[in-house]
Amino acid sequence: MRHQIVIIGGGPSGLLLAQLLLKQGIDAVVLERQTRAHVLGRIRAGVLEMGFVDLMREAGVADRMEREGILHDGTILSYNDREVRIDFRKHAGRPVTIYGQTEVTRDLYEARDATGGTTYFEVADVTLHGMEGDAPYVTFRHDGKDKRIDCDFIAGCDGFHGVSRKSIPDSVRKDYERVYPFGWLGVLSETPPVNHELIYASSDRGFALCSMRNMNLSRYYVQCSAEDRVENWSDARFWEELRRRIPPDAAERIVTGPSIEKSIAPLRSFVTEPMRFGRLFLCGDAAHIVPPTGAKGLNSAASDVYYLFHGLKAFYADGNTDGLDSYSQKALDRVWKVERFSWWMTSLLHRFPDQSAFDQKMQEAEIAFLSESEAAQEALARNYVGLPY
Repeated sequence: MRHQIVIIGGGPSGLLLAQLLLKQGIDAVVLERQTRAHVLGRIRAGVLEMGFVDLMREAGVADRMEREGILHDGTILSYNDREVRIDFRKHAGRPVTIYGQTEVTRDLYEARDATGGTTYFEVADVTLHGMEGDAPYVTFRHDGKDKRIDCDFIAGCDGFHGVSRKSIPDSVRKDYERVYPFGWLGVLSETPPVNHELIYASSDRGFALCSMRNMNLSRYYVQCSAEDRVENWSDARFWEELRRRIPPDAAERIVTGPSIEKSIAPLRSFVTEPMRFGRLFLCGDAAHIVPPTGAKGLNSAASDVYYLFHGLKAFYADGNTDGLDSYSQKALDRVWKVERFSWWMTSLLHRFPDQSAFDQKMQEAEIAFLSESEAAQEALARNYVGLPY
């Protein structure tokens, strides 16, 4: 069989790319290793940049997001007894939208169902062939049968552990990585959020984040050891620790309840170069990972989708290859800026095992500078709401 584009990975970046292409009459098939239920069961980020929101609108799948999403005009950073609010509208001219990644994925799947786009779930042994020529193809197993799809291009949207990045030869690919010596213990609870905006808190006991998915579903995190285990954290222990790390007024008014999901996420910064190899293009986590501190994981994938979509759109419209030829460099230029911001936020707000008294004083000075400098607040706000594509 043949399709114009094979998209490896049925997460939000692959689905968004497929939907954007469909609106242009470009045929894309999606291959997903897991079941649909498994993909929709992943608990992920909920902060969307305006660029991502605009792409959802362009794809025609923004209606529910615009009805149910919550606009945030700012966020709060606290460091022990000092707090500073970053005003997004004042310093960047636009808000962010709070809308869970699970809901984004659900909206995209429903749109794909409605348009009859082809998606294969539970595929195995996915192998990419002929990427350096002009006739690439993908082989895989599905329902116990070997299948082959011939195509023009392959989009690798299959995450850090997927096959796409690994299909680029080691002699071509260069990886850059920093693994952080801690993780985030996250709890999802059916409770109202403690604050109408996110709170990023740093204390002598470590980092904490008060976030939300909607007005009745809260997401909280505390920094923990990279070797820690979920089994070590009862709900009671988690809530007690969270209260000790967030501002006292928030600790007093927080509503606690049973956790409906609890997990530990490791933190890393990772980039692979290049993001193109012949007819293969990498998108999102297949090419880069950021620590979640700056809320950039899904959003940085969206910028890749933007560049790749416009490159493919121009190619199929009039054979123009400029967008595809410049894809890797354009995507990486923005990726490294996003990596810098996420690394900076992580370094500012977390306690590191080898942190010295001098390091802590530098963190305190940085927070003090943020609280006093309009220019510093503007820089943070512009990065947080999203750099232009």
